[in-house]
Amino acid sequence: MKYFSLNDRSHTSNFENAVLNGLGPDRGLYFPQEVKKLPKQFFEQISSLLKTEIAMEAISPYVGDEIPPSELEKIIKQTLDFEFPVKKIEENLAVLELFHGPTLAFKDVGARFMAGTLGYFIKKGNIPKVTVLVATSGDTGGAVARGFLGVEGIDVVILYPKGKVSEIQEKQLTTLGQNIKALEVDGSFDDCQTMVKTAFLDPEITRQRKLTSANSINVARWLPQMFYYFLAYQQVKKEDQKLVFSVPSGNFGNICAGLLAKEMGLPIHHFVAANNENDVVTRFLKTQKYEPATSVQTISNAMDVGDPSNFIRVLEIFSNNFSDLQKSLSSYSFSDGHTREAIKDVHDKTGYILDPHGAVGYLGLKKFLEKHDDYFGVFLETAHPVKFLETVEAVLNKKIQLPPEIENLNQKEKRSIEISNYDQLKSFLRD
Repeated sequence: MKYFSLNDRSHTSNFENAVLNGLGPDRGLYFPQEVKKLPKQFFEQISSLLKTEIAMEAISPYVGDEIPPSELEKIIKQTLDFEFPVKKIEENLAVLELFHGPTLAFKDVGARFMAGTLGYFIKKGNIPKVTVLVATSGDTGGAVARGFLGVEGIDVVILYPKGKVSEIQEKQLTTLGQNIKALEVDGSFDDCQTMVKTAFLDPEITRQRKLTSANSINVARWLPQMFYYFLAYQQVKKEDQKLVFSVPSGNFGNICAGLLAKEMGLPIHHFVAANNENDVVTRFLKTQKYEPATSVQTISNAMDVGDPSNFIRVLEIFSNNFSDLQKSLSSYSFSDGHTREAIKDVHDKTGYILDPHGAVGYLGLKKFLEKHDDYFGVFLETAHPVKFLETVEAVLNKKIQLPPEIENLNQKEKRSIEISNYDQLKSFLRD
């Protein structure tokens, strides 16, 4: 499989170089030259397949022969060694839980898959040490830190916005040590992301270090997120209704992977991009004007993105045809007040505890189903509610029991380096 840059289609890359470089030399995101259509027989038989078999079928076309099937299967088995349950909580409405991995967040899948593929390429090609440079608005940092911890030949540098991630999220990315370094940025997530992209094009850094990114701009982080939708479909296929998935959306990598899976033939009829007050895509679908904005801080912090990088990939899936995009994608945005009300309302009615991101996904799904009651809807719960303990306990006025891994985490010491501008990042990387 070849990939092209969305900034310059004449520039192409194989899978390995797309993973190693993260971005094209023109700063463009990579996109596969062909979207593989899967056979109908695969979807007819999906109920009887193992997780690994489903994931192999989905991802193999995009890896090609660059990783032998036996090695790719090992990577997938390590990536998917936990469950992805779909739980029905209302009539025609279910939740897909994506928080059963080691850092209790959906990004464990992409981080583990990328760590496996990058580790394979380093061992195979005798590549010098690689520095994974990543910006996080919350869960990415912890997932990447855990996924790459101790991987030989890889250093990890994580940038996160000071005071804008939860305490548990911060502990997950600042307490591991070894090959993991955390930089606490005096700014927003967008500032962190801009610094990362700038570093990739800075020859004074790239001459000294081989940089790659573990944000969803990297194809090895982005593509495996399609696994969620295949595994969810396996569980809800029996509902025999039109399907809609509501995805809490920040940088739009997750929902973009779902839309790619739909393009490959997965029988999902519609998607909802559920936004918090960072509503650039919600406004775009109303006005057809894409207007990035400075991100606003909310209680669903992993979605605090004012210029989502992956939306350009969403547009590419639909060949930049706005009418086709609208047929497959709706978007709604919700305030922190609405989010808190949803957490309380769902708990009062069902006993289920949402995290703030899942609550936004739930609200988006309910909004869509108001006018589409012939659909079966699934919203994504992208993080365990304990990761947002202070917010959730305050809304519910009750204590939430901590999983053992979180209790152990609280005993560890935070270690980070504070920076406030690109020159300080550059100095750190050069040193």
